[in-house]
Amino acid sequence: MKIVISTSTNSLDGPFDRRFGRAPFLSIMNTETGSWEACANPGMGAAGGAGMLASQFVVEQDVQAAISGGYGPNAYMTLSAADIQMYLAPAGKELTGLEVLDLYRQGKLEQAAFPTEPGRRDSQ
Repeated sequence: MKIVISTSTNSLDGPFDRRFGRAPFLSIMNTETGSWEACANPGMGAAGGAGMLASQFVVEQDVQAAISGGYGPNAYMTLSAADIQMYLAPAGKELTGLEVLDLYRQGKLEQAAFPTEPGRRDSQ
């Protein structure tokens, strides 16, 4: 199984990033082989549509689950359509990517049942 975790650095030992679309890295862990790869998040520097860009990238990686701090409506819709389960890391704690992965393995993360972040609205 492949799991993506939003992270601040290119190391799972580094800080977890609560932002899905704007996290600097999307770290992909293969739970069967133990291998992982930190990928630059294509949504991080986007002027708009960061969550959509990140979601499309995750779908292309054949990931089955995502762990982040929240998901906007477009990210949620894209990940849901691809049958990717979305999990929420606990708020208010400084965690590493490995600590978040451990919480997932212990079954301690809540699954997102709806978008948890507001969508971006352009000013007109």
